[in-house]
Amino acid sequence: MARRSSPEVNAGSMADIAFLLLIFFLVTTTIEKDKGIARQLPPIEDVEDPPIIKQKNLFVVNVNRNDQLLVEEELMDVKNLRQAAIDFIDNGGAPSSSPEHCNYCKGAHSPDSSDNPDKAVISVQNDRLTSYKMYITVQNELVAAYNFLRNRESQRLYGWDFTEMKKSLDAGDIPSSKEDDIKEKLETVQKLIPLKLSEAEPKKAGS
Repeated sequence: MARRSSPEVNAGSMADIAFLLLIFFLVTTTIEKDKGIARQLPPIEDVEDPPIIKQKNLFVVNVNRNDQLLVEEELMDVKNLRQAAIDFIDNGGAPSSSPEHCNYCKGAHSPDSSDNPDKAVISVQNDRLTSYKMYITVQNELVAAYNFLRNRESQRLYGWDFTEMKKSLDAGDIPSSKEDDIKEKLETVQKLIPLKLSEAEPKKAGS
């Protein structure tokens, strides 16, 4: 009696099923986006003689391994960092007779603090064990200080917040005939309040 051959499984459609499943998961899967800081890095330049920064024009922010904030060698709550940075940038400490005098600064005009926003530099140093959350919080507060001052100057000059103007330009809401004018206004405000935020190399844990 002849052996009956076992029926073969038709696998011809398996590739089609796998392809359809792949398409399904690609369409329905949500990809998480990592949050970060939008920051344009400056171009690499060979600087033979780095500029000398006066101590009064330097605002030092340290964050230790326990996420504690040390600002100008004094402990500070992070909720007070923004206002402290605004006071430093907007101080306008240069005398009125100096070419570095800031006639739009509304700070205390203390001779012991920054001369003008162009001279003011904020230096941030973190410990290698500083949490990422604290790092982002500090960066956000410092950038918010710059945005506050830029919005103030933009309102004074143009009656429009700097951040809203930039957002409208980036979103394409500005007519092409006015784009150059808006860009020029943004550059003017950025020159008045330049973002000078320096990050020092992180300290080793325990140092």
